[in-house]
Amino acid sequence: MPSSKWQGKPLGHKPKVVVTRKLPDPVETRMMELFDTRLNLADTPLSRAELVEAVADADVLVPTVTDKIDAELIKGAGERLRLIASFGTGVDHIDLPAAKAKGVLVTNTPGVLTEDTADMTMALILAVPRRIVEGSKLIADATWTGWSPTGMLGHRIHGKRLGIIGMGRIGSAVARRARGFGLSIHYHNRRRAHPEVEEELEAVYWDNLDQMVARMDILSINCPHTPATYHLINKRRLDLMQPHAYIVNTSRGEVIHETALAQALREKQIAGAGLDVFEQEPYVSPDLLDLPNAVLLPHMGSATIEGRRDMGEKVIVNIRTFADGHTPPDRVIETMF
Repeated sequence: MPSSKWQGKPLGHKPKVVVTRKLPDPVETRMMELFDTRLNLADTPLSRAELVEAVADADVLVPTVTDKIDAELIKGAGERLRLIASFGTGVDHIDLPAAKAKGVLVTNTPGVLTEDTADMTMALILAVPRRIVEGSKLIADATWTGWSPTGMLGHRIHGKRLGIIGMGRIGSAVARRARGFGLSIHYHNRRRAHPEVEEELEAVYWDNLDQMVARMDILSINCPHTPATYHLINKRRLDLMQPHAYIVNTSRGEVIHETALAQALREKQIAGAGLDVFEQEPYVSPDLLDLPNAVLLPHMGSATIEGRRDMGEKVIVNIRTFADGHTPPDRVIETMF
């Protein structure tokens, strides 16, 4: 049963496409060539009123993770709206049941950011235990007094246990990198990985998340934000972690209870954290700022020129395929999330 009442019906004209944020120039240029495109030349999110206006007469909306496409917005959309072609992998900013009820198809851009996000995850896995940001700050503040046998001591990661929460594309890519650094791979996932994957990564599967959390030296959050993963890492689970353990999150901020994490870091219940995402972006809790054992980045895990261009190409392919009356290759199925 198609999720859109328009599926299989070519538009017969250039689709009117509204893009909510500034995209890379080559992507915007191609969209202008192919579609009746309205761009957002200012790199700032559209206001609520502007989003309401956008969905009123567009055939296709191209939002990003900064846009809240909720049930009210979708319900009030015009009859022309046929496709929400999101620029990004996560779709937790879109009310999928409301889109389905309206007969609007949703697509995303999976796969293209896997390697970039895994690189950033590995960078944080290295940066936090080795105190790289703290060391850089010593140089920047001109407070370094020279090498000493006990200066800036951190922890080696070789031989440590890495627990990956979410062994999808990105989690698996993180595991492959981590193996190269001599980390032992453990994971918790909604579904157990294929035996060949486990064999390749020498990965240990934990059905019980609590049991894994209590035994890991480093935790890496690589699962999507869903109702089931909201505050998955809460105070109770943080209390299970060992005092020398670290946690890294390049997925979604909502997966970790931020207030509980800040308390655990401040009271040295855990050794440190590397965060590229936050619960209420772009707001960052003051409780996390200035903690020497926290490395904080501005949601830049997927921020490569190549990745952004690849995302744009996927959006374009999804729109063109749908406009021709076919099912887009990156159609989001509600049950996937």
